[in-house]
Amino acid sequence: MQLEVGEILEGKVTGILKFGAFVDLGGGKSGMVHISEVAPTYVSDIKDHLTEGQTVKVKVLSIADDGKISLSIKKAAPAAEAHRKPQYSKPRSGDAMGKDKDSEPPRPRSHPVKKPVKKEQPTLEELQYAYEPKSTVTDAGFEDMLSRFKMSSEDRMSGLKTMDVKKRGRRK
Repeated sequence: MQLEVGEILEGKVTGILKFGAFVDLGGGKSGMVHISEVAPTYVSDIKDHLTEGQTVKVKVLSIADDGKISLSIKKAAPAAEAHRKPQYSKPRSGDAMGKDKDSEPPRPRSHPVKKPVKKEQPTLEELQYAYEPKSTVTDAGFEDMLSRFKMSSEDRMSGLKTMDVKKRGRRK
């Protein structure tokens, strides 16, 4: 019997441990269902969900090179059941106090559910032209660009020095 990933089979639970259950798939093949793959809800004790000798439907998740087969019970269930969240009914305030159920109308939701809003990504053109130098000379050689950089740096430094001198003069 050749197994394929994604295949859904029936097997018999042969052993249960704290972390999972072993399932006999027939034809001398067996695999393991990890505790996280037993049910769509949190499973604290696997024995609450499975018993030895029980027949279960499993889905083959992976087959390792050494022959170990990983199985899932929750993914073998129909899609509607596997992804369904449990429905809990919250008692109204009158129910818990022993009051008449019909005396109070149900309360409206206080916080509406908000969907995340996708922000538009800036275009490449917007990002590319975010910074433009004051003067753009395309034919300038390295020497010309270096001399312009030195001049602008000296201008900035002299401006900083004059601001520093003015601040020192105020302190006296």
